[in-house]
Amino acid sequence: MNTLDAIFTRRSIRHFTDKKVSKEDIETILKAAMYAPSAGNQRPWHFIVITDQDILSEIPTIHPYAQMVRESAFSILVCGDLSLQSHEGYWMLDCAASVQNLLLAAHELGFGAVWTGVYPRENRIDGIRSLIKLPENVIPFALVPIGYPAETKELPNRFEESRVHFNKWNNKID
Repeated sequence: MNTLDAIFTRRSIRHFTDKKVSKEDIETILKAAMYAPSAGNQRPWHFIVITDQDILSEIPTIHPYAQMVRESAFSILVCGDLSLQSHEGYWMLDCAASVQNLLLAAHELGFGAVWTGVYPRENRIDGIRSLIKLPENVIPFALVPIGYPAETKELPNRFEESRVHFNKWNNKID
């Protein structure tokens, strides 16, 4: 699969089979996440791979839109570490880029995945921080449930020419 195919065909998958994922595939997904660009190459992230079913079952009590973690083979919690940032305030952008890489790598390997936001919701941040025992300087940013997909999604056309401007607002494509 080439990069554009991966971008255009990746969908948010919320239902998974019970097939296990290899340690090598998990490592490949994490490696892709760590190759994301970051401000000043600061890479202020940590990744927590969650395979424990007790923890996965508890997450939806904290995050109401993360019910699918119970079906996932594993989930990756992407966290920003404030002590690692040298460009203050960019950790969220850096973590977002890593999540996008993670999603594309999972898709390339044949897995389904979905980005569930934790940050900036304080109740989700506090609940996940407590459940995972995160230090105060580490902020949970996003949780990505991953597994073999048990659903397929239609591929919509999302290109909207009306949202493209050239040089100035409201200058359209010639």
